[in-house]
Amino acid sequence: MMSDLFDPPPGAPSSRPQSASAHRPLADRIRPQALSEVIGQTHVLGPDAPLGAMLAAGSLSSLILWGPPGVGKTTIARLLANATDRAFVQISAIFTGVPDLRKVFEAAKLRSGQGRGTLLFVDEIHRFNKAQQDSFLPHMEDGTILLVGATTENPSFELNAAVLSRSQVLVLERLSLADLELMAQRAEAALGRALPLVAPARDALLEMADGDGRALLNLIEQVTAWKTTAPLTTDQLSTRLMKRAAKYDKSGDEHYNLISALHKSVRGSDPDAALYWFARMLEGGEDPRYLARRLVRMAVEDIALADPQAQTHALHAWEIYERLGSPEGELALAQTVIYLALAPKSNAGYMGYKQARALAKKTGSEPPPKHILNAPTKLMEDQGYGAGYAYDHDAEDGFSGQNYFPDGVKRPVLYAPVERGFERELKKRTDWFAKLRVQRDS
Repeated sequence: MMSDLFDPPPGAPSSRPQSASAHRPLADRIRPQALSEVIGQTHVLGPDAPLGAMLAAGSLSSLILWGPPGVGKTTIARLLANATDRAFVQISAIFTGVPDLRKVFEAAKLRSGQGRGTLLFVDEIHRFNKAQQDSFLPHMEDGTILLVGATTENPSFELNAAVLSRSQVLVLERLSLADLELMAQRAEAALGRALPLVAPARDALLEMADGDGRALLNLIEQVTAWKTTAPLTTDQLSTRLMKRAAKYDKSGDEHYNLISALHKSVRGSDPDAALYWFARMLEGGEDPRYLARRLVRMAVEDIALADPQAQTHALHAWEIYERLGSPEGELALAQTVIYLALAPKSNAGYMGYKQARALAKKTGSEPPPKHILNAPTKLMEDQGYGAGYAYDHDAEDGFSGQNYFPDGVKRPVLYAPVERGFERELKKRTDWFAKLRVQRDS
């Protein structure tokens, strides 16, 4: 159970007798008793924030709490039930099947008949399939339950549109170092003693929690269980505790968030940020081959003909990785990240391609003009195939200026090179041909 967020004054004594609670887990001993004691999430819980406004108006809607682990989703749901005088029922989508859901709904109907509402908290709600999610709808609509779902995955992708349309999505944020420090102070108050750590080691402990309040409390319990004669240094702490792995799901939301950050850092010509996000993905266990493929895409999409060598550089780095493997081959990919970030950027080719596809779809089966069609038979020649074709090599400047679009299609400009990198030279060429085309037409 999540029970990590509380906010009485730093150093305040525990509200429960220590002798009666010493055997209980630390997370349970310092569980918040009111929403005002929750640490962090002021953007959701503040007086003018969504939940604060709902409670002040006495009108609470069904909610989806979306956020990383250990930021207070379960705690907030439990406290909302208390604040609205509803029965709190908690289930997990991992362990709950259709028969269990029926029992939950039947019990909620009995409570409703007795004049009391039910707040149904569904942990990992995204793990329910579509049919299971749909089963909540009639009970949400008739007021039998107030649904509060918790998910670490993007609700837009994982939850049914019908459930989302009847709920408000609230985004919870990972806890800041200041939030975690406040939590550590409350833990010390509950334990009745300070953590046996020097200041830098204390900072290191907060960093190890990686924004997860539950993880911090688990770490604190480990630290306080050690027999120490003097405060521990950072090195001593690191020896006794393994650094917590960064949150990263190679098939989940974090995967897409980090690759988006890498791509946009490259597009934004920031090699330092690009290297950072590249390293974050490697540290999270991402397959370097996936990163190699995405680097090629960045070279094609965002650099293109502004630096034609970018695509070659990216492909060679991919080949080097395939030959060397990890970790040596990762250096070639890292160097490509730097090269792409510093390369001149152009999406002119990408935009031209998209416009060409749109025009092709719009014009359908318009045939090429007859003068650029071959006439291998007498019948085709009689039909005008190839008539009037101008052989460009025989023309002045090697450019005839003929029309190559279908007769019924007005000539568009699909490729508009930019004044950056090699495309500056290509722009000179397109401008020159455009000028010649006007001269030939006149």
